[in-house]
Amino acid sequence: MTVVLALLAGLAAAVVLERTTRDVFDQPVLTRQNYRGADLATASGLLVVVAVIAVEGIRTIVELLGASDGATASYRLVVLATVVAFGALGFIDDVLGDNAEKGLKGHVAAALHGRVTTGFIKLGGGASVALVVAGAALGGSAGRILVDAALIALAANLGNLFDRAPGRTIKVALVAWVPVAILAGTSATGLALAVVIGAAVGLLPSDLAERSMLGDTGANALGAALGVAVVLTVAPTTRTIIAVVLVALTLLSEVVSFSKVIARVPPLHALDRLGRRPQEPAS
Repeated sequence: MTVVLALLAGLAAAVVLERTTRDVFDQPVLTRQNYRGADLATASGLLVVVAVIAVEGIRTIVELLGASDGATASYRLVVLATVVAFGALGFIDDVLGDNAEKGLKGHVAAALHGRVTTGFIKLGGGASVALVVAGAALGGSAGRILVDAALIALAANLGNLFDRAPGRTIKVALVAWVPVAILAGTSATGLALAVVIGAAVGLLPSDLAERSMLGDTGANALGAALGVAVVLTVAPTTRTIIAVVLVALTLLSEVVSFSKVIARVPPLHALDRLGRRPQEPAS
C-alpha cells in the first residue's frame, strides 16, 4: 500500500460513514452549541476512529490473503491503539463534560478540591495511555519514555486547544502531517498515519459547513496520532525538542488565546477562514 492509497482509503471510509450515520449523530445527547450559538452534533470525530478501525481491518484481511506484507503490523497496532484510546477519552468529555472548568489549570484545580472532571479524566487517562504506548513501542530509559509519553499526550491536548473553530484542528493537523509524512515515507507508521489523516480530511467538508463538530473525540485522536507518529519516526534529540515546544505552547495557552493570535496574523487568518462560512457582519 502506498501513502496516497492509505490516505484515500481513510478518506473514503470517513466520507461513507459521515453520509450514512447522520441519524446516529442527530440525537439530543450529542447536541452542543458551536461558536455561533447554533446547535450541532458534536463528537463527529468518532468517525475518524471507526474509519481507521475499518481500514486497518480490511488491510489485515488483504494481508491474510497474501496480497501484501503483514510484517509491519506492530507499528500499525501502536497507531491504531493510540487513536482508539485517545478518541474514547475525548468522547467521554464530549458526552459527559459540562465545561464548568476550562484549561489544564481549571481541571487540575477541580481535582485538588475533590471533584474529578471529565476533562481531568481525559488528561490523566491520556497521560497513562501515552506512557504505556511510549514504553511498549520503543522502550528505552525511564527518562526517554517519560519524554516520549509527554510528547504524545501534549500533542493530543494541543489538538483539543486548536478545536475552537470549524476545520481548524484538521487544517493544523494537515500542516503538521507534511514533515512527518516526508520522514516516515512508506513505513508502517507512515501508512498508518496516512489513514488517520485521510479520515480527518473526509470529515473536513462537514466540519467547515458546520453540519457537525469534530469534538474532543476527533481532536484528541488526531493530535495523539501525530504525536505517536513523531515518536516512532523522529530521532530522540529532535523528539525532546518537540516535547519542550509542546510544553511551552500548552503553558502559553493558559494565558494567551490562540484564536486571537490567529485572527491578528494575516496568513494564519486566511488559512483559518479558508472554506468556512462567511463571517456575519458586526451588529
